[in-house]
Amino acid sequence: MTVGWDALRSGEWQRARACFEEALAGSESAEAWEGLGWSAYCLDDDRLTLEARECAYRLYREQGDDQSAARVAAWLAADWAEFRGETAVCNGWLQRAHRLLGESEPGPGHGWLAVHEASMILYDDPATARRLALEAAELGRRFGVVELETLGLALEGSVLVSEGDLDVGMRRLDEATATALGGEAELLVCVAWACCYLISACEQVRDYDRASQWCRQVGDFCERHGIGLLLGICRAKYAGVLTWQGRWEEAESEVTQAAEGLAARPPLVAEAVARLAELRRLQGRYDDAETLLARCEGDPRALLVQAQLALDRGRLTDAAELAERFLRRFAGRHRIERGPGLEVAVRAYAELGQCERAREALEQLRAVALRAETRPLRAALFTAEASLAAALGDRDVARRWWEDAIDALAGSPASYEIGRARLGLAAVLEADGRVPEARSHVEAALDAFRHLGADAQAAGAEAMLGRLDQAQSPGADDGPLDVLSPREREVVALVAVGMSNREIAERLVISEHTVHRHVTSILRKLGLRSRAAAASLAARHGLV
Repeated sequence: MTVGWDALRSGEWQRARACFEEALAGSESAEAWEGLGWSAYCLDDDRLTLEARECAYRLYREQGDDQSAARVAAWLAADWAEFRGETAVCNGWLQRAHRLLGESEPGPGHGWLAVHEASMILYDDPATARRLALEAAELGRRFGVVELETLGLALEGSVLVSEGDLDVGMRRLDEATATALGGEAELLVCVAWACCYLISACEQVRDYDRASQWCRQVGDFCERHGIGLLLGICRAKYAGVLTWQGRWEEAESEVTQAAEGLAARPPLVAEAVARLAELRRLQGRYDDAETLLARCEGDPRALLVQAQLALDRGRLTDAAELAERFLRRFAGRHRIERGPGLEVAVRAYAELGQCERAREALEQLRAVALRAETRPLRAALFTAEASLAAALGDRDVARRWWEDAIDALAGSPASYEIGRARLGLAAVLEADGRVPEARSHVEAALDAFRHLGADAQAAGAEAMLGRLDQAQSPGADDGPLDVLSPREREVVALVAVGMSNREIAERLVISEHTVHRHVTSILRKLGLRSRAAAASLAARHGLV
């Protein structure tokens, strides 16, 4: 049986399974069943994992070893959640572990129970999760269980980052990850588990430089030890880093492999599918994104992507409601996880003309960004500030915020975010009559979007470029249409070919509410009472 445990420590899962099965063929033992359970877990065999752990639990109970029985019960709770998504059964095993430990002196079993409970309530009850994480780390140090100490540090760091204490939180996570990869821990699954907490925290605060450094280390470790499960989870998270860096082909490869690697654990696949939907949204493949989102309904990331997709399609009310729904998942106004939802809320409310609600969301986003102090989050804040300023008609303020957003991301690989900021700045410059400057920013954005394969954004940039070219050309006298702005001329031309406000919004990559405002302005300026009259006038003057 010692050979089996050695095989587990070196990541030789099939060999370990064979050794434990051979040991059990001779005589039953709790240790052999527990080892077989770990082998099956790492081989994605859910049926054998549950069966072997339950046998181990029963034999530890028969031996009177309640600490070990409680440890196995805690892992069984995680198994039922991870493989089957059955929370009631998961809770049953957690409660069993509590009863077994009762009033006994603290031991490793208490630490494992604390780890599992902390991981399950990490985002719902961070204060309790932190208390449990500290307990696990202390018990790990006291009893020499490196895995417990490592996971306790990682969980504590995750809570601290979530609450905005990045300095201490990241120190805990860096320490946990260094310890995990340093060869002290024997249970390799726990090693990768701790590393993934760090990658998640990095993504929350958009510390992509730190994430990239550790992702490479974790990926090498998982490949070297054959930890397919955790490699799948880390791949899904790493795909987010690659997406931000503009490495979309690599991101798609990583997230696809992640989904395949997690197929045996349906509850864990949702994140990978949601990340693929996010990539499809960025590519402008909106229908494909919606199809994928239908497969992971209820996942927080999927909810966020739905909100962003609604915003892209000009469905502002839907976007605002989805953003608020996402924000309700994270209690506490200053939780770091709220940042992306607040960004959507600011833009949606600003374009809906609900500036007070936009301002309230902006104040919360500002608090999050100032606590995180990473360049990408600062840029996100500047972008939100610009969106609200533009909605309020303060073009000078909007221009400065767009410039600050571009400067914050300068030198980074975030070409998509920089391109969006350039389009925002170009719109302000166009409105101020600074056409050559606006054209320069649009051309740079268009190059970036074409390189990435961001088709919807590229189409919007091309439309803006055409409008700017038209403004620079002398052109013929358009009679009554001269009173229209370049954007209004573009809108009335699309009205003339029979497009609805929603279709125009999607074509021009603006909101449906903004289209409505343009149509109202067009009718007022032209002294007309209907869209049909405007369409007829546009056709007579050659806009169709």
